Amino acid sequence: VKILTQNENSKLQAALVSNLKSAVTAAFLMLPESFSEEDLYMQIAGLSYSGDFRMVIGEDRWKVQNIVKPNLPHFQKLYSNILQDCPQVVCKHHLGRLEASIDKSPEGQFTQLMALPKTLQQKITSLVDPPGKNRDVEEILLQVAHDPDCGVVVHQGISGIVRASSIVQSAKTILTAG
Repeated sequence: VKILTQNENSKLQAALVSNLKSAVTAAFLMLPESFSEEDLYMQIAGLSYSGDFRMVIGEDRWKVQNIVKPNLPHFQKLYSNILQDCPQVVCKHHLGRLEASIDKSPEGQFTQLMALPKTLQQKITSLVDPPGKNRDVEEILLQVAHDPDCGVVVHQGISGIVRASSIVQSAKTILTAG
């Protein structure tokens, strides 16, 4: 195992930071207005399993919790700088726990939707926009931002991406195992 140092590969480091920011943004969209730090990390860790059909058949349903709880200090270290730099987050320490709240106004959600990776924006667009309507991505995301179920739509988009990937991975495993 090779651990990358901060200055080892600047393009890779930038991509990793971008990925962490995208995970935080997606989690914010799916969480309620107020949440705990642990809720945030559970949501982030759950992104990788959202839509993965293997989670329905055979995987431990407590898998995400089992990942986050014993590794909370590592999640805190990994995401602390990103959370400090988020203008839409108001953090307060309450009884030794970090509590956070985010802007759930349509404007706040639109800003977050526009910060998502293009692939996820396109997946959300394909879920919301009826075939043959060819509206701009921004127009569709603005519509989603005004939807009370905005977080559900984001979750569906992520699930669609993960589902496709998990099916391909499972097929490869079956083909190489035999």
